[in-house]
Amino acid sequence: MSLPHAILTALLEKPSSGLELTRRFDKSIGYFWSATHQQIYRELGKLEAEGLIRALAAEQPARGQKKAYEVLPAGRAELARWTSTAQDPKPMRDALLLRLRAAAVVGAGGLEVDLRRHLELHERQLAEYQEIERRDFPPGRDAPDDRLRHLVLRAGIDLETFWTGWLGHALAEFAQIAEFTENAESAQGTENAENAERGENAGLPDGERADPPGTPAHAEPSDSGRAESDGSGSGEE
Repeated sequence: MSLPHAILTALLEKPSSGLELTRRFDKSIGYFWSATHQQIYRELGKLEAEGLIRALAAEQPARGQKKAYEVLPAGRAELARWTSTAQDPKPMRDALLLRLRAAAVVGAGGLEVDLRRHLELHERQLAEYQEIERRDFPPGRDAPDDRLRHLVLRAGIDLETFWTGWLGHALAEFAQIAEFTENAESAQGTENAENAERGENAGLPDGERADPPGTPAHAEPSDSGRAESDGSGSGEE
């Protein structure tokens, strides 16, 4: 899609000034094709120079009044031509997915926090789209033009639903990775301790070998214990 065709679409829906177009973009078309105020004004000038739109005459000209534009027949024809022209899907380019791939070789420090932030943003956007759907497309509003506009909104809802589900799955994977790493480190620590103990005992007689880590120490019998064992503390003469 291109900005000139987005502007032609918006102006065919309702003739508007550049300022009004900017506000409308922020609330509708801008969800899937964003543009700044300066970009919109620049394209309006080009479209007017190409004979695709024209400025409407003000009913009561006033100083500082914003010009409103409408689409000319040539502009409608251009939009129809562009709409019917086949286009290939755009390849996905997402920095978050690339960062996850990179984390597999350099570590995932900081990524889990950012995944949670992304999840919150997508949940917020999904809620906004769902509110627009409830407001603008109540049951029974099924004229052909309404159906097509609703279809565009459904694309946004379905996309945000995908991202919220995928991010939830990703965070669950991070939790499992953390548990796996913790268990692996614990097992490695135990193995290192056992290896160290075996190294200390190497070449020592059996009676002089150190007890394995965690083995209770064997207390030497006390003098009274020795006396009892040999009968000397029994009180017998």
